[in-house]
Amino acid sequence: MAKPQARYVCQSCGAVTARWQGRCDACGAWNSIVEEREDRLPGAKAAAAPRGRKVALENLSGDNTPPPRIGTGIAELNRVTGGGIVPGSAILVGGDPGIGKSTLLIQAAAALWKEGHRSVYISGEEATAQVRMRAERLGLSKAEVALAAITNVEDILATLGKTDPPSVIIIDSIQTMWTGTVDSAPGTVTQVRASAQAFIRYAKKHGSAVVLVGHVTKDGQIAGPRVVEHMVDAVLFFEGDGAHAFRILRTIKNRFGPTDEIGVFEMTGKGLAEVPNPSALFLTESRDAAPGSAVFAGMEGTRPILVEIQALVAPTAYGTPRRAVVGWDSNRLAMVLAVLEARCGMRFSGQEVYLNVAGGLRLSEPAADLAVAAALISSLSHQPLPRDEVFFGEISLSGGIRPAAMTAARLKEASKLGFRAANLASNTKREDDAPSLTLNRYETLNEFAGKIVGAGTGPTVQMPVEA
Repeated sequence: MAKPQARYVCQSCGAVTARWQGRCDACGAWNSIVEEREDRLPGAKAAAAPRGRKVALENLSGDNTPPPRIGTGIAELNRVTGGGIVPGSAILVGGDPGIGKSTLLIQAAAALWKEGHRSVYISGEEATAQVRMRAERLGLSKAEVALAAITNVEDILATLGKTDPPSVIIIDSIQTMWTGTVDSAPGTVTQVRASAQAFIRYAKKHGSAVVLVGHVTKDGQIAGPRVVEHMVDAVLFFEGDGAHAFRILRTIKNRFGPTDEIGVFEMTGKGLAEVPNPSALFLTESRDAAPGSAVFAGMEGTRPILVEIQALVAPTAYGTPRRAVVGWDSNRLAMVLAVLEARCGMRFSGQEVYLNVAGGLRLSEPAADLAVAAALISSLSHQPLPRDEVFFGEISLSGGIRPAAMTAARLKEASKLGFRAANLASNTKREDDAPSLTLNRYETLNEFAGKIVGAGTGPTVQMPVEA
């Protein structure tokens, strides 16, 4: 019998090399290459190449009926999945340890039972007694959820059987699963890929939806090969901070619904509670005007969210002033500061700048530029902004203000929460269904900065002199 050839696989990206090396050439990770044997059992003969069969080709036109959905009983989870779980689909849920992935899935399994769906929870990290204790703390011990603590894929598939498949199968987690079809340790790239493929095949064949829980690496990426994210139909990522009670479930990929959708939860003593109005969560209760605070009307998927952006500009005691950012892109902040200096004549070179998104939310939308600029100008000039106004718009390098998409949804959310005015780009399209808000339109950032500085009686800020 021929000795199986060894290969070396990177545990970060899945790249295969012919020999061991300290650094992966594909992703640049150090000490991530592990020796693995070829993907077949010892002594197994290589199978002959199967003959192909002809498949009928179809046209683009046809039945456009949307796929059926399984309501989870949790409105926020239904939102991020596009209206519910599609039978036969595979969903990957990632997040930091202790963020609440297992808690949410236990609650989802119990909610599915209330909706009349049978679910199976497979735990590879905890014993059944530990899962029962968590369910008892959540008040879900009476829910009829099938539970097992197994890590072997073949045993799990044999337990599920071919008849009467469950509606939803929860695998917690995919890194702990192993299959005898490959000769490598659990958690390696080969095992994770083979185990995920086995569960996905079962889901597609029997119509059960499978939910795979995935760990994350130190840099926040879902552990294992990136090919697993391509294999599944949807990728959901749990975000949150231990210092805050809220949790955000964000859609990274969804073949059956929109991406970049979010669901907001709050961690309580009884598990994760849905937050029907996330904007109130990210806004401070104090309505006293203070310099450096601006309210941004943003969009997360199709959901409008109002969030407070806080800025502090203070003289530095060191040669190089600090630039500290929490919840926003530091490169984006550097660009806004450069535009304010070059186009508006404001001097931040001798100032330390601290920027924070209240509530721990992370923003990536370019429309937050105007709100950030408003907070910076307000802090530098010591002029408080009106607490009943919102800001949104993208800033260009030329100093112009560009309009943001989905203006009507932003304005409706601001009006619903009691705001009276909105600051936006001058060329923003007028929406017929926009609420009755006062719209302050600006064409350039210089015009916008002049309005803020001239509104109060605090220290003056150097502004450019018109020729």
